[in-house]
Amino acid sequence: STGAVKMQPKAEELKFVTKNDGYVHIHPSSVNYQTRHFESPYLVYHEKIKTSRVFIRDCSMVSVYPLVLLGGGQVHIQLQKGEFVISLDDGWIRFVAASHQVAELVKELRCELDQLLQDKIKNPSMDLCMCPRGSRIIGMIVKLVTTQ
Repeated sequence: STGAVKMQPKAEELKFVTKNDGYVHIHPSSVNYQTRHFESPYLVYHEKIKTSRVFIRDCSMVSVYPLVLLGGGQVHIQLQKGEFVISLDDGWIRFVAASHQVAELVKELRCELDQLLQDKIKNPSMDLCMCPRGSRIIGMIVKLVTTQ
C-alpha cells in the first residue's frame, strides 16, 4: 500500500541530447514546454538558441519510421548482440528492428523513396500519386507510418 510513485520530470528538468551540443532544453516559449512525456524519444526542431543554456524551439516529436524514411544521411543495418540495429547519421541515431527482414525492408523503402524524390526533382510535372511506382511507394509509407 506504500511506495514510490514515478513522477514525470518538471518542464525545466526535461532535456534532450544533440550530436553537436550535448544536452538541450525546450525553450519556455515553445508550445511543447509543458509537455512532460513524449511517446518517442526523438524530436525535430527548427531553431536552436543559446542563452543561459542551449534551447530548442519549434519542436515536434517524431516516431521511428518517419525518422528513418525522411531523416538525413544513409541508413545502415548492423548485427549487434543478436539484434538488428538500424542506424542513421553515422550511428548517432540507432534503434532495434523487429527482425532482419524488417530492417532490410525499411532500408529498401528508404532507397526507393530517395530515388522517387530524385525523379520528381528531375521531372517536376510528374504526378507521384498517378504513376504506378510512386503510388505503391507512397501507399506503403502511409500504411507503415499510420499503423506502427
